[in-house]
Amino acid sequence: MRLDFGSRLAAVAITAVTAIVTVGQTASAAPAGGDGKSFLGPLHNVSTIASTVPANGDVNPYGTALVEKSTGHLRRGNVLVSNFNNAANLQGTGTTLVQISPKGETRLFAQINPKKLPGPCPGGVGLTTALSILPGGWVVVGSLPTADGTSATAKAGCLIVLDKHGKVRETISGKGINGPWDMTAKSHGDKTELFVTNVLNGTVAGGGDVVRRGTVLRITLHRHDDRPPTRVATTVIGSGFAQKTDPAALVIGPTGVGLRDGTLYVADTENNRITAIPDALKRDNSAGPGRVVTTNEHLNGPLGLAIAPNGHILTVNAGDGNIVETTPGGRQVAVRTLDSSGTPPGAGALFGLAVAQNPDRVYFVDDATNTLNLLSRH
Repeated sequence: MRLDFGSRLAAVAITAVTAIVTVGQTASAAPAGGDGKSFLGPLHNVSTIASTVPANGDVNPYGTALVEKSTGHLRRGNVLVSNFNNAANLQGTGTTLVQISPKGETRLFAQINPKKLPGPCPGGVGLTTALSILPGGWVVVGSLPTADGTSATAKAGCLIVLDKHGKVRETISGKGINGPWDMTAKSHGDKTELFVTNVLNGTVAGGGDVVRRGTVLRITLHRHDDRPPTRVATTVIGSGFAQKTDPAALVIGPTGVGLRDGTLYVADTENNRITAIPDALKRDNSAGPGRVVTTNEHLNGPLGLAIAPNGHILTVNAGDGNIVETTPGGRQVAVRTLDSSGTPPGAGALFGLAVAQNPDRVYFVDDATNTLNLLSRH
């Protein structure tokens, strides 16, 4: 169900109120100078693929991940979706992952039992936007659990590792993992680097006040053939991000992350901006909140983030239901409206993004309708 996230964030970037455009319009559909042509420019059509609600009634879809290769129960071209709320709409209690085909065929990939985890996950299970599929079909999903759907009971959680058949095989917790909120991954050889945002460092104790302790971790995993990947290192590469509890949104803090040419881009939601952490694959220290790439204008509480095939940064707004395309140089070159319902339109409805090519398209979840949707040419 929709969270009343955008009503609070609408005031964060008041300049964005006058910048809302309808589907089919762009802030600039022309070539973006030295940064190349707009990816969103040709994409005008928004359609619904399928409901994300499984048999147990979980709602509030958050994470999305495109299946690149068929293996086990995963099928190439399908989209994996994580649910954050249970059937009673309590935040931080969702336990399911569903797999949806481009034709709308939906199957349960996993229903995680908090009482039968193979390792520690402080607080239990509440699946977040942090969702990645690694080589070999290993699925990693973040958990920021609550006991009753409120931030007062939020716990540190963990990363949950499932195999290609949807069976939970491992948990990764501690060493800085504290409310894993979103994630992206980069694999090379037998290693994978996970980039994870964390939003609970002192947040609950802050009692609703902004606490500038949000972090980005780089977690290095060593992958094996049939055994779950093992963590070999954890490095704090970003810190000092603004975060706070919120009665409607549970928590607000650094959300979407995307890697391009060694630079990690972060949706700094509370500050209504996108920042960049340089040398993200190699650095051994924190870049703080990073360099500001762009702020305000069409941004209105950026949440989910993905890198388009042309290297541009795609973010979805909590405050107005728009998707915004930004060049690495900071130019906001295109805008599309993905959700125009509600007051304000699209408030708090958009989270995870999954970008596909041939043809170019963007899959996105809408928790106002509990659906997986598609932005495409036709």
